[in-house]
Amino acid sequence: MRLRRPQPDPEKRAQILADVERNRVNREKGYREQALRLFPHVCGRCGREFSGAQLRELTVHHKDSNHMNNPPDGSNWELLCLYCHDNEHQTPEQRDHYDGSSKGLGSGPTLGYEAFEGLKDRFK
Repeated sequence: MRLRRPQPDPEKRAQILADVERNRVNREKGYREQALRLFPHVCGRCGREFSGAQLRELTVHHKDSNHMNNPPDGSNWELLCLYCHDNEHQTPEQRDHYDGSSKGLGSGPTLGYEAFEGLKDRFK
């Protein structure tokens, strides 16, 4: 014998659909959606443009790091791509290292030898 699935109560179904619609409206009022309406779809650091499916790679950065500070004029936000946003939240030491500046490179402990020492001379 096969069990039949009970049909949802029409009132409960209507309530669920109303909740879904209300949640959609609330999401659209969220700061990401507001920022995407206010600002051009361009990363504020690297200048890369976003559209269509790539728009999901554009994030909202809170300039003062306070995610509760969401003024309607967007003055605490800037749009950053995923990579620039990750870079923004790294420590200064990490930024220096990955940016390739001399301050971050070579400042840590060494292996005691240069792995590629003399390699350039071999190609001459």
